[in-house]
Order: sequence, then C-alpha cells, then structure tokens
Amino acid sequence: MQALLYGVRGEHWTPPDPDNHLMVGLSRSPMRLTELDRPGLVRDDWCVARTRLTGICGSDAKMVFMDFGEDLGDSALNGYFSFPTVFGHEVVADVVELGPAVKCLEVGQRVVLNPWLSCGPRGIDPPCGACQEGDYSLCWHFTDGVLAPGIHTGTSRDAPGGFAEYLPAHESMLIAVPDALSDEVAVLGDPFAVSLHSVTRHPPPPGGKVLVYGGGALGTCATAILRSLHPDVEVMVVARWTAQADLARRLGAAVVAPFPVRQLLEEAAAWSGGVLARFGDGEALPMAHPGGFDVVYDTVGTAQTAEIGVRLLKARGTMVKSGVHAPERWEWSPLYFKEISWVGSNAFGVEEVDGVRAHGIEHYLRLTTEGRVDLSGMLTHSFRLEEWREAFTVLADQEKSGAIKVAFDFR
Repeated sequence: MQALLYGVRGEHWTPPDPDNHLMVGLSRSPMRLTELDRPGLVRDDWCVARTRLTGICGSDAKMVFMDFGEDLGDSALNGYFSFPTVFGHEVVADVVELGPAVKCLEVGQRVVLNPWLSCGPRGIDPPCGACQEGDYSLCWHFTDGVLAPGIHTGTSRDAPGGFAEYLPAHESMLIAVPDALSDEVAVLGDPFAVSLHSVTRHPPPPGGKVLVYGGGALGTCATAILRSLHPDVEVMVVARWTAQADLARRLGAAVVAPFPVRQLLEEAAAWSGGVLARFGDGEALPMAHPGGFDVVYDTVGTAQTAEIGVRLLKARGTMVKSGVHAPERWEWSPLYFKEISWVGSNAFGVEEVDGVRAHGIEHYLRLTTEGRVDLSGMLTHSFRLEEWREAFTVLADQEKSGAIKVAFDFR
C-alpha cells in the first residue's frame, strides 16, 4: 500500500517560498511517500480498515513542518512516541477485516476513528482509573502493553495512521457513521471532539462572554459548539485569515484580527466591556482590569495568545489551552494578579452533553445529524496522497490559499 512514512530520510524538494519558514521546514521534513505492507491484525480484537478520507491535524502539520521549536529535547512527552510511523488520526474508513474476537463491528461498515491507544487497544485489563472514567487521553499506560510507545494512532510505530491506504485499529477505536452523513462531515469528528472537551469541562457562565483565540479547525469547532450548546453566550473569535473570519461570522461570532496586538486588545476590551489600564511611556501593552471575558479558549497555544488572553480575562476567569506550540516565554503577571485559572485541555474522551454521557465523536455525529451543528465550509481542500507536498503547502500559506481544514482523499 502507499503510505507517508515519517521518521525516515526525506526527498529533496525546493520550497516555492524560501522566506516562509513552514515551507522551508517542509523541504527538510523526514517524511516520504513509500510502499509498505498492508497492516495486519495486532490482536484478535483488532480490525483493519481501508481509508476513505483523512484530515491533517495541526499536530501532524507541526511535525511535518519541523515547527516544534528549539527545546524539543526537553519535552516531557518525548517518551510517548515511537518512529518510524505513519501520521493521520482524523480518519473516515471502511472496515475490511475483523479479528475473531471483534463483537461490535461488521466488514463493510463505515467508521470514524477514535485514535487513543489507551488500555483497551493495548490489551491491559483491568483498565486504569482514567480509562474507567472515559478519559482515554489521560490513560496511564501509553508506553505499556502490546504496542510500542504512542498516545494515539500515528504516534506509535505499531499503530500507523490514515496517511496510508489501510490502518489497523482496536474495535473500541472505530465508531459507526450514520448513513445520512457524508465523509466530508464525518471527518471533522476528531477536531470537534477536541473542542467539545474544552467547552464541556470548562463551560462559560450563563449569559457570559468568551474569546475563542484562533479561527482554524479547533477554533471553528469551539465557536460552533458554543453557539449550539450555549446560545445565550456572546462569542468573539480572533481570526488571522479572511476565510477563517468569514466562517466565524457565519457561525454568529464577532471577529477581531490578531494584529496589530494593541488594536486587538483595544477592540476586544471594548467589545467585552473590559477597561484597559494604560501606564508608562505608552509602549507597554495594557491590561484590562476589570476584564470583560469569562473564558478564553486558546486553540493556538503560543506565548502571545496566552499573554493576550490573561490581559483580557476577568478576575478569576479561565484560560483553556488546547492549542499546541513550542515553549516560549510570556509576560504572565496578570495570571496571578487577577487569580486566573490556566488549564490544559487534552483532546477528548467520554463527555456529558444534554445530560447524556457518550464519546465526544458520538456527540458530534448526533448533533450534526440533528442539524444542531453545521461545520459546512470548514473542510476547504482535499488532495490525493501523492499530492502531499501540495496539501501541506496550502497549509503553509493560508493567507493565499484560504485553507482551514485539509484532507487526503483515498476514494
């Protein structure tokens, strides 16, 4: 089968824009299109699926672009990956092979991937406390059991992902897709579930005001979730590119640009009712005190987004970090001064929505089928696997391409 294998010697490629650091990183990426054996059954409760559509996650893109900063060697997560591997965990596929112990799936069934390589997929019984609670992304055993280290599909050399024609998956990792939903809708289940986790675990107060920092896939999903589940809450989105801003407005949010930063602070504070305190020679960035936002959902995760978020939040507000970026220094005195809660939000698991506990992806499929969530326009581009350089190029130049979510199409 064809696959994009990461962790190997890449092929020479000249970036079309040598001033774009993402394209330069792409030209050096240790990934290449190659032929691999079709994966088999890992255990008798595993399956093999044929890929239909695979979205490119922001975490995939950072690895391919080599955009992980200079301190990667100090990352606490280094022991949770094993290479070489095939990325891609936002997958819609057809089941083509069942292990003899699989009970809940059928050959030919269309499914979406729940990618976590937690206790069940690793053959660990009894499951850890996190898995018993449905917090699969907090599993205690990502380096144990029958698989090489890896937190989810595409991060373990024994569980390759959807940047290939076939992929293996434990039966608990495959969720049936309703016939009424297209592949293009179903493939958005993973990023939706990431943002659903952020909102359900850290909801805004009734009638509150929130800032969604970022207009990409996670930010767009967060906006759609807030509009559906918290319609009385006012939402402002920080969107960098025109396509992102247009989609945020269609979802009912106010929009502000991230640059210039001082203008962002002024416009966001005025919209939310915050009061900016200015001091010094005018060069220092102001802080809103009192602030106007109850919650900031930071889907970007840079030093700048954190610094702006804490400056705009109310005292004892909450900043939820779901975006992943290289470590950077930031001016965090508002964090303690305003007694802000800065919390991480790691992917998804079982969530409670409308009084019902179910997997976040299952909630997405239900809410979309019921017409309560509409992410039309978020999937902007799709490419064949052999066009992988073009796929990542449009992500590297979103200003020109208008890309939000990009996918590989195997159909």
